[in-house]
Amino acid sequence: MAFEYIDNVLEGAKEQHLLRQRVVVDDICARTLAVDGRRYLNFASNDYLALGDRPLPPLKGRSGGHSSPLVTGYSREQAELEQRFCALYGFESALLFASGFSANASVLKALFAQAREGLIVQDKLNHASLVDGGLAANAQMQRFNHNNMAHLDARLGKSKAHHKLVVSEGVFSMDGDCAPLEQLRSQCEKHRAWLMLDDAHGFGVLGEGKGSAAVLKPDILVLTFGKALAANGAIVLASNKVIDLLLQSNRDYTYSTALSALQCEVIDTRLTQLLAADAERQHLSALIDYFKSQCAAAHLALMPSDTPIQPLIVGDSESALVMQNQLRDKGIWLSAIRPPTVAHNTARLRITLTAAHTEEDIDTLVSALEQCR
Repeated sequence: MAFEYIDNVLEGAKEQHLLRQRVVVDDICARTLAVDGRRYLNFASNDYLALGDRPLPPLKGRSGGHSSPLVTGYSREQAELEQRFCALYGFESALLFASGFSANASVLKALFAQAREGLIVQDKLNHASLVDGGLAANAQMQRFNHNNMAHLDARLGKSKAHHKLVVSEGVFSMDGDCAPLEQLRSQCEKHRAWLMLDDAHGFGVLGEGKGSAAVLKPDILVLTFGKALAANGAIVLASNKVIDLLLQSNRDYTYSTALSALQCEVIDTRLTQLLAADAERQHLSALIDYFKSQCAAAHLALMPSDTPIQPLIVGDSESALVMQNQLRDKGIWLSAIRPPTVAHNTARLRITLTAAHTEEDIDTLVSALEQCR
C-alpha cells in the first residue's frame, strides 16, 4: 500500500507526545481568548502592543491583489508603503511579501541563485524559515552556537568563500533573548560579510518601536507584520541593487499574488499606531519586570529574557503537555513548545506578555504556575 508510512509517523509522534493538533478559537484578543465556550487568560499571543484590539477606521482599498507584482499587482498603495518603511529605516528600496516565512526563505534562495563560493552562517536558534531558505540556497550553510561570537568568528575565518552572509534574529522567538548586534556587525566587518536580520519579534517592542534596527542597520532587514503590528505580511528592506536582484530571481515574489491595497492600508494604519504606542511599550516593559520579579520570588526559573517572550523550561515533552493542560484547567492559556521546534529535552512553556495584561493577570499566572509545578 502506498504511503503506509504515514500511520507510523503519526503513531510515533503520538507516542512521543509530539503530535500537533489545531484548536478552534472562538474569540481572541491580546488579553483573553475563548475556546469551546470558556474564556481564558491569554498568554500565547504575539500581539505584544494589543493593537489588534483597536478598531480600524473605514478603509477604502480594494480587497484583491489582482495578480503578481510584476504583472498588474504592484499598486500605488504598495509603492507608498514600501517608501514609508524605507524612509523610517534609511534603506533605498523594499519588497512586500505575504508572509514572514516566505520573505525569509525566498531572500536566501534568491540572493545566492547566481553566486559562486557562497557561505551562509546562521545562529543555531534561527527560525525555521531562515533554516529552510539556507538549506535550499546555492551556498554552503553553517550554524554557529547561539549568540557565540567566538564560534561565528571561527566559522567565518575558516571559510574561503567570497560571498559571506551572517543571518540572525533580532529577538529569538523561542528563547526571548536578543542578538548581540554590535558584535555581529563587528564580525561582519572583520570578515567582509553581510548581515541579514529577521526582526519579527523586536519590531514594535524595542527601540521606541523601530525594533533591533534602531541599534544598527543591517544589510538586509526583514520585518513581519503579524506580531506587534497586528496585521499580515512582511517587508524586506535593502539596497537598490539587492532589491533589483530579488526582482529577477525571487520566485516567491514573482509567482505570488501581490498584497491587496486593502491589506496595505491596514498595515499603514497599524504602523502609525505602533510608532505612537509609547505608553503601551512602557506598560509592557513594566509588566515584564513585574513578571520576572514575581517568578523569582516563587522560585520559578525563567530563561534570561527582557522581552515579552518569557520561556519556562520543563524538559520532556510529556511533562510540558501535562502542565499546559493543568494550566488550562485553571483558566490560563499558553502553549507547550516541543521538539522539533526546540531542542530535545528543552520542551517549555512559552509565555508571552502583552500591553493588555495587568499585574493582577500576572499574579494569577504565577500562582497557577506554582500550583502546577
